[in-house]
Amino acid sequence: MKLSLAVKFNVVFLAVFIVGFIATSLSTHYMLQQSARRETLETARMLMRSASAASTYTAEQIVPLLENRLKFQFLPQSVPDFAAISHLQELLKSYPDYAYKEATLNPTNPRDLANDWEKTLISTLRSQPQTDEMVGERADDKGTSLYIARPIQIKDAACLACHSTPDAAPKTMVDIYGAVNGFGWKLNDTIGAQLVSVPLDLPMQRATSLLHSYMLSMLGIFAVLFVALNVAVHLFVTRRLRQMSALADRVSLGETDVPPMDVSGSDELARLGQSFGRMRTSLVSAMKMLEE
Repeated sequence: MKLSLAVKFNVVFLAVFIVGFIATSLSTHYMLQQSARRETLETARMLMRSASAASTYTAEQIVPLLENRLKFQFLPQSVPDFAAISHLQELLKSYPDYAYKEATLNPTNPRDLANDWEKTLISTLRSQPQTDEMVGERADDKGTSLYIARPIQIKDAACLACHSTPDAAPKTMVDIYGAVNGFGWKLNDTIGAQLVSVPLDLPMQRATSLLHSYMLSMLGIFAVLFVALNVAVHLFVTRRLRQMSALADRVSLGETDVPPMDVSGSDELARLGQSFGRMRTSLVSAMKMLEE
């Protein structure tokens, strides 16, 4: 199969573009996906920091103000973790797909009881005491979410005043929550996991949309380049080569009145045309000498 120079050029150009397009698509897709995950992870950590800030504020600013009252009445709002959970629950009312929970194996408040999946995370954190944070993805009916899990560990002996035994706990607390749950905790035990879950589907969809826009723009740029390069090849290469070929055919058939070729310019084809012109002149002179 005979292919013209322009066709060969286009085949090579298309092959290079296809390889480059696929490689660029894969690398861009990977980078956008990783960027979406980093963005989601940073959002989750921001929520985690917000919960910690609410807990710290309650412990340092609110509890001292209620010290005298707490001697006679137990106030759940004075518990730093309760304040953190309440703060995040109020905040996340506007973001129902987001979740924050302090999942506990034996919680005082049944609201914090860990489900089966959370129990697995807590078990992993307990078996890996050196792990400060676990990050992963989880799919459920709502879609795929990215989660952060941090161990809840009893590091302050003051916590045992309420959670060692029912007899040692404040009576007003036992009256509210009962004497069954939330006891038997020990110092340095990992009793649960602080969990933040952030939806991952939307950032991934945005990343995919950006990828499509980027690849469409690449296709548009390629189309413009394809047309421009073909026009350039036609004007500066194939058109001039066809002229040379046509003149060479006429000379080879014995025509001596072939007009000189336009050899303006200083590129390789111009020099080729000049060489062809000299060859044509020499050939015409030789033919005239033979005729004489």
